[in-house]
Amino acid sequence: MTQKKIAKTDSKLNGNYIADIKKIVEQARVKSYSAVNFAMVEAYWLIGERIAQEEQHGKKRADYGEYVIQNASQSLTKEFGKGFSERSIRQYRQFYLMFPQLQLDHAKDSANSVRQIHKSSIYSLTWSHIQRILRVSDPAAREWYMKESAQQMWTFRTLDRNITTLYYQRIMASANKNPVVREMHNKTKEFQSDKFNFIRSPNVLEFLGLPSNAGYTEADLEKAIITHIQQFMLELGKGFAFISRQQLIRTETSEFYIDLVFYNYILKCFVLVDLKTTKITHQDIGQLDMYVRMFDDLQKGENDNPTIGILLCAETDKTIAKYSVLNESKQLFASKYLPYLPTERELVAEIDKQKAFLKLQADNVKS
Repeated sequence: MTQKKIAKTDSKLNGNYIADIKKIVEQARVKSYSAVNFAMVEAYWLIGERIAQEEQHGKKRADYGEYVIQNASQSLTKEFGKGFSERSIRQYRQFYLMFPQLQLDHAKDSANSVRQIHKSSIYSLTWSHIQRILRVSDPAAREWYMKESAQQMWTFRTLDRNITTLYYQRIMASANKNPVVREMHNKTKEFQSDKFNFIRSPNVLEFLGLPSNAGYTEADLEKAIITHIQQFMLELGKGFAFISRQQLIRTETSEFYIDLVFYNYILKCFVLVDLKTTKITHQDIGQLDMYVRMFDDLQKGENDNPTIGILLCAETDKTIAKYSVLNESKQLFASKYLPYLPTERELVAEIDKQKAFLKLQADNVKS
């Protein structure tokens, strides 16, 4: 049956499923940045589910499934741009077919959907992780890699290396698993310990309820963060635990107060966060550098890695990154925060800008 004939006989169905998929994408794209990853993973699963459902309507026609994918790709690409090639649509369908049990999470009370999604291991992973797992042929291995990646917070490179070296098969075949695990940790240490993978910028803090202008103080910002500390730690990135606010550091002659202190159990180090409601300055960086050095000297434990300092500011600056102590420090980072939820276009532009900022710092440190 030709595509034109199919289009005529199923025009009502076509309009329904394309409209459904567009609604899925639109809803996902307006969720907050802290939810962007699992929102899009959820959207891809839902798209795959909707495609599979539509294919079932025409299961008696051999070419209807291919038509569904082609039509969805053309319509979605026209409206939303990249990300909806026929190959991508097939992957979304494969994602649904390989993990149909995720429907249980999706079917729960929609008011609690974000909390339920957090409980599902697969939504803790990036789409790149999932694409790699989908290429694993053994269902048991797929399930194991999915859970381990989420629980152990593997980077994509760690996951890829483990799949390539048959880590699952070697673990299952080993009576004593410890040597295999130790070897994996040693071989992937470089991938897991890159601090630049743990610094997120920009941080979208719309949940703090602050005005979008600068009409609030650093004390207001700190108070709002403490009120929403769990959401703030999720926004910061992986592995953060809250230690204290306004922590006193005392020397023989002076007293200093650090805004926020965290511990990152993945990097195994303290993380100091200094809050600024203005654009970054070299004085701010100098002050944070002093805090980090003092904290290492007076507070860091013998088994802790060197302390990291993050200056959370209203605006970063490439000149400061290039000519201040940021240029040469592996322990200091500047990260921008947004007190409002940006549009998708604004968010993409800001992510690209901040990636370039962090890359500049990374390149300077490595050179």
